[in-house]
Amino acid sequence: MPEPLFSFLDLKSQFVGIKDEVNAAVSRVLESQHFILGPEVAAFEDEVRSYVGCKHAIGCASGSDALLLALMALGIGPGDEVIAPPFTFVATIGAIERLGARTVFADIDPETFNLSPQEIAKAITTRTKAIIPVHLFGLSADLDPIGEIAVRHNLAVVEDAAQAIGARYKGKLVGSISTMGCFSFFPSKNLGGAGDGGLITTNDPTLANKLKTLRAHGSRTKYRYDVVGINSRLDAIQAAILRVKLKHLEEWTARRRHNADRYRQLSRENGLQSFVKVPVEPTGHFHVYNQFTVRAKNRDSLKEHLRLHRIPTEIYYQYPLHLEPAFVGLGCKSGDFPVCEKACSEVLSLPIFPELKDDQLQTVVRTITNFFTRRSSS
Repeated sequence: MPEPLFSFLDLKSQFVGIKDEVNAAVSRVLESQHFILGPEVAAFEDEVRSYVGCKHAIGCASGSDALLLALMALGIGPGDEVIAPPFTFVATIGAIERLGARTVFADIDPETFNLSPQEIAKAITTRTKAIIPVHLFGLSADLDPIGEIAVRHNLAVVEDAAQAIGARYKGKLVGSISTMGCFSFFPSKNLGGAGDGGLITTNDPTLANKLKTLRAHGSRTKYRYDVVGINSRLDAIQAAILRVKLKHLEEWTARRRHNADRYRQLSRENGLQSFVKVPVEPTGHFHVYNQFTVRAKNRDSLKEHLRLHRIPTEIYYQYPLHLEPAFVGLGCKSGDFPVCEKACSEVLSLPIFPELKDDQLQTVVRTITNFFTRRSSS
């Protein structure tokens, strides 16, 4: 396999600019020998709470656990239904299924890849307890109509904001708008740690207290257990590193948005509109581009062409979750969610990381253009 000309995500370049700050933060934790929760985690929670614009932020061990804890705090369990998209990372659905609840899929909007409010409305039953809109690739779901549906049916809305910290919907940051917001700090995220980490935001003090108890084995006081919880505490070293990175997040977001604009400009200049559909940014949305995901004709051939020319790409997501073996018990079949299935056959994610150089970006577009030019002339 030819070695790529550059990385799909270059975390090493990011680290160069913050190395001294990160090393000092890690050293501070090592000197303190306080590794689980404690002052670093409390400070990070407060900084995220302030940044997102919500009343409470509760750190946990991963974005997957954030979703699980949020549903646990709502009392979701056997007999309950939760509406979610089939076009997302598996953790969204895994949290529902692990609690013995039933996932009810609703199809996505073809332009945004996010849950369609119209499809949500069709999926509601008397057993529905919550909706999980995923802010996929860094673009907020359409939260106003989703919220209206939730109010009408007395449902909780848990925002899966794993890929979308800093994204805005009508001026408000995701995670501050609905019942709860769930974030991931997996290294590839816009705000990524040096391992796993997650966080839940909420404006509800009762839910916040439940989440703090649930993440610590169901305990409020040492060796006293009020409920059955899990062990999902954010490490102090991760919190210290994330505190450093949070200071740079807006700058990194601006660079991602700049790169997205350049892709759009170069796509127009090279006449790619008939072959490649670039991501949309609807009015009132502020996209943070965890991924720059296009729809491409002849996607698989294009991906192979780019690989042979040493251009890294990824597919998020190639297989719709309703057809995965893990969820065969839900009884879904091919054709049930046609918009999702079509997206899975067309999507291709291009490099978008903040340190991407303009000549690298131009190389990506030039190689895509060459592929379609050759096919058109053959």
